[in-house]
Amino acid sequence: MSTNAVLLAEREPGTREYLERQLRDDGFTVFEAGWTARALDLAERLSPDVVIAGETDLCRRLRAGEPGRTWNRNVPVIVLTEPDADPVTRVRAFESGADDVVPRDVYLELLARVRALLRRALLGQSEVVEAGLLVVDHRARQVRVGDRPVRLSGREFELAAKLASDPRRVFTKTELLRDVWGIRAAGIRTRTVDSHASRLRRKLEAAGAGDVVVNDWGVGYRLLS
Repeated sequence: MSTNAVLLAEREPGTREYLERQLRDDGFTVFEAGWTARALDLAERLSPDVVIAGETDLCRRLRAGEPGRTWNRNVPVIVLTEPDADPVTRVRAFESGADDVVPRDVYLELLARVRALLRRALLGQSEVVEAGLLVVDHRARQVRVGDRPVRLSGREFELAAKLASDPRRVFTKTELLRDVWGIRAAGIRTRTVDSHASRLRRKLEAAGAGDVVVNDWGVGYRLLS
């Protein structure tokens, strides 16, 4: 599989053809799918660098995995929304495991988000942060417990990195929604932070991290007790 390979899963033929043509013109290798079953087959067979999903269900199934299937459950996923999608729709997409959410009619924004995800995956940042047994390597976009790497989705890594930046400070859910998910609308009721924090905690504890990703009830989360 070449680098910059994009799996484009979009049911609407006109939109799919337009995005495929634009992405190819911008140098990407594009594999297209008009329905979820084919997209999952391509994800398993081709291991794309980024998935552009026209439906949250595809993102949800990619993240959950399925018995006997071997696709990369941590592949970066961008979910496309309708141009007039409200904040709740965006939140639902993030709750499905999306790394980013973009209106399907704004190609230049989609292009920028795809390149940003690839850049973060390939280059990352130069710093390494240690917090207790955890090591957050921004350059490799990897979290380790001691020498043991932990497989995280893109948003799980961003959440871990944010919490590790000040591991005993309680970050409010509003802060985390803003800094990790880019959601600034006030008053939204969502389980996005809680669900990602729960998955992150389970993965870190399974790797031997002990008591981490602590929920300060009614306020937010901190990394260490």
